[in-house]
Amino acid sequence: MSKLAHACHAVGIAAGLAAAGAHAQAPASDDPYAWLEDVSGDKALDWVRAQNAKAEAELASTPQFKQLEADILAILDSDAKIPGVEKIGDYYYNFWKDKHHQRGLWRRTTLEEYRKDKPAWETVIDLDALNEAEQIPDGKKWVWHGADCLKPDYKRCLIALSPGGSDADVTREFDLETKQWVSDGFFRPEAKGGLGWIDADTVYVYTDFGPGSMTSSGYPRIVKQWKRGTPLESATLVYEGGPGDMYIAALRDHTPGFQRDLVSRTIAFYNDELYLRRGDGTLAKIEAPNSANKSVHREWLTLELREPWEVGGRTYQAGSLLATRFDDFMAGKREFEVLFEPTANSSLAGFDWTRSHLVLNVLQDVKNQLSVVTPGEGGWTRTGFVGAPGIGTLAVSAVDPDESEAVWLTATDFLTPTTLSLAQVGAAPEKLKSNPVFFDGSKHTMEQHFATSKDGTRVPYFLVRPRDLALDGTAPTLLYGYGGFEISMTPSYSGGVGKGWLEQGGVFALANIRGGGEYGPRWHQAALKANRHKAYEDFAAVAQDLVDRKITSPAHLGTQGGSNGGLLMGNMLTQYPDQFGAIVVQVPLLDMKRYNQLLAGASWMAEYGDPDKPEEWAFIQKFSPYHLFDPAKDYPPVLFTTSTLDDRVHPGHARKMMAKMAAAQKDVRYYENIEGGHGGAADNKQAAHMQALAYTFLWQQLGE
Repeated sequence: MSKLAHACHAVGIAAGLAAAGAHAQAPASDDPYAWLEDVSGDKALDWVRAQNAKAEAELASTPQFKQLEADILAILDSDAKIPGVEKIGDYYYNFWKDKHHQRGLWRRTTLEEYRKDKPAWETVIDLDALNEAEQIPDGKKWVWHGADCLKPDYKRCLIALSPGGSDADVTREFDLETKQWVSDGFFRPEAKGGLGWIDADTVYVYTDFGPGSMTSSGYPRIVKQWKRGTPLESATLVYEGGPGDMYIAALRDHTPGFQRDLVSRTIAFYNDELYLRRGDGTLAKIEAPNSANKSVHREWLTLELREPWEVGGRTYQAGSLLATRFDDFMAGKREFEVLFEPTANSSLAGFDWTRSHLVLNVLQDVKNQLSVVTPGEGGWTRTGFVGAPGIGTLAVSAVDPDESEAVWLTATDFLTPTTLSLAQVGAAPEKLKSNPVFFDGSKHTMEQHFATSKDGTRVPYFLVRPRDLALDGTAPTLLYGYGGFEISMTPSYSGGVGKGWLEQGGVFALANIRGGGEYGPRWHQAALKANRHKAYEDFAAVAQDLVDRKITSPAHLGTQGGSNGGLLMGNMLTQYPDQFGAIVVQVPLLDMKRYNQLLAGASWMAEYGDPDKPEEWAFIQKFSPYHLFDPAKDYPPVLFTTSTLDDRVHPGHARKMMAKMAAAQKDVRYYENIEGGHGGAADNKQAAHMQALAYTFLWQQLGE
């Protein structure tokens, strides 16, 4: 995909979506816990610290907890983990954290060195040293957000750093030759947004330019062109979106021979427009459906459809991947090659270009299959991916799509540590690295099962269990899920899950419910807005299937999820309390009446609906846990966790739900990391602590 396609996809999904607290509206006057929406207010933080102290006293005071926390931290800090790399010029760069580098090192090596068991690394930026040298106000510390280095000489980079882990960050210019910050270089003050290279002296900038320059979701709605040596205020307008849009951005595709400038207008999730910016500054829209994922590589335009598209006398299925020559398309031609077409059991998990090949990654009943399509004078040819593993979750990414046919290939599953191989398309992969074994999984086995949801839909899920499991319904079982934004849940190796759960004899299940992307757009769209309940019915069906198979019972069944998965957990808590013995609710959405007014919430209305419209609140209130809670009902024990600096999902969701349930004397506890952003933790120590809290709580509630 083009960088812009990757960026927009990240903004639309994984970015989950950030916005400044200033964009939240006034608290609801009829909510007795509205004061907890004051993210950094003294009263609210005093309440947070009091709740944290109670949770720590209950969960973190035992030797067992301290050992588990130490074990997880050792896994996170392990210097034997695979150092994932990105090729930038002649070097391979890696961002690395361990016990000696809590905030991380940005470092580089050569491919020859990287092939070695212990490569020699050259430090480029040491964030811990930077934090010592630069004292950020309020005791915050820099958190790495990434680098964009200018082709083709790669002498200068734009480095994004977040103070404390929030999505708001700064961008600073860095010299890769001297390994020094450019004192008079480009600098973007802290805000949501970014910079992107046009040339050595010009960048695109999309950020907070002052009142009216951000969308209602708290993202940039204006992109400008900024010349070196001039004040940011003098940058010239490139494009201005509307206040109700989600995100406006631009970039230059620097592919040699195919340089293009592209402007993206993201209106809402899976609703965007892509424009070609001509040399005279005018914009030409790429006239493809707004719902399609549009990306450009060299002479090719690819369109991944999310809805059926009738064009050129033919109808193309939702979930299909189409390709055409970019210049022909812009000239009005509508002739496409269908590179992938979904079936009832298959969907496109992803695709990635090398210089001249396109590698397709297809999910067949949530299991990866790789293939290669190649354009040529006689049309496109199709071949298998040579040497692809037959099992496990597979991921492919190009090493250098401008110059090379090489790809990185990773393979993993619940019990097999991740391996990294280097493969030239058409040749057998060369295994380079493997993660160490972090836990004893020899006594476990993996299975895939299907539950039947309320409306008869077959819902897949993965199960990891002891080989000698007695089917007597007593096994402590942890069920995990997400079910939103077309994100697929696939098997992966987790040292934390392994050490904290599996190695102790627990059973782990991963649900592939509607709302996700396991069967493509149709699986996602089946649980949007008024149909949101189908995701929750699917998850409850998986929980029931675990009981029906006598793997576990409600008293021994726990569940866990975060963000949209935290909303899922809130609905399991309020709608299916009898099915679970314990619930961990992480960085959740819970107050669905106010979610669109808190931080980035307005950007998710395509997923959930608009609660300010009475006809939509009519169905949204049916999956709003904060409103479904009934103080007269019995609920399973709950642990809420969140982060003060989460500027995607407002911590007020978890705070208010905790306060409401505590006032009704329910079995609840709460832990809020004062630092860390939407991921919950800003460094490995914080991450280990929060994971250990969750597993300790689950074992206390579900163990025999």
